Amino acid sequence: MIKLQLDAYAHLNTILHRWDPRYKTIGLMALIFAFSFVQDLRLLPFMVLTTWILFVVSRLPLSFLLDRLRLPAYFLLIMAVLLPFLSGETVLFEIGPLAAKEEGCLQLLVITVRFICILTVAIILFGTTPFLTTIKAMHALGLPFILTDMAFFSYRYLYEIGDHLKTMERAMKMRGFQGRGLGAIGMFASLAGTILVRSCEQSDRVYKAMSLRGYGRPRCFSEEFQAGLRDRIGLLIVILVAMVFAGLQFIIR
Repeated sequence: MIKLQLDAYAHLNTILHRWDPRYKTIGLMALIFAFSFVQDLRLLPFMVLTTWILFVVSRLPLSFLLDRLRLPAYFLLIMAVLLPFLSGETVLFEIGPLAAKEEGCLQLLVITVRFICILTVAIILFGTTPFLTTIKAMHALGLPFILTDMAFFSYRYLYEIGDHLKTMERAMKMRGFQGRGLGAIGMFASLAGTILVRSCEQSDRVYKAMSLRGYGRPRCFSEEFQAGLRDRIGLLIVILVAMVFAGLQFIIR
């Protein structure tokens, strides 16, 4: 099973780890939005360089990044199969009745680089801060508490659902289930339904228990964060970099 934990290395001591979570969220989200506007091929190397510098500074293991890029890679694989043959007019080469176009290949390159850079920056954002601290920072920045709570509980109970799934799969294998043939589809559908029902029942129990303990009276977490001059300088640098990418894209267009 692919590991989903994002903050496994949040205990490291780097500039990004020490950066105030509020400023880090604003700065890296601004960089992500700037990357999303990039369309020109000439900006791609600078985007990759910026992302790589951030990743090196974060000191996150490369295996940690690759594990979390594995699932999105399937989306890129689908794009790589379809886009070169469906978009554009200039034929580069032909494979039987299919013709790969230059414009489609260039679009695929832009989408791939942009996709990987955006995901990497997002992983750096959540990987250098404990997830609960990131949620508190978002709430301190003005995000409604109901949205922050939904994000936290969704992240938290992914592991609960994963544990239930592994337990049920182990029980099915001990009873001789092989996971092959058409009958396996029905079994997997039944397994998914059972997990969904259990999740709904558990969420209802958790909500009732939390309500009895006073849940529903949100508090502000602004006082938990103390930003210094370095935090403000870091935010200014990242915002300037994001503005350069966005500005250059509109200028050279």
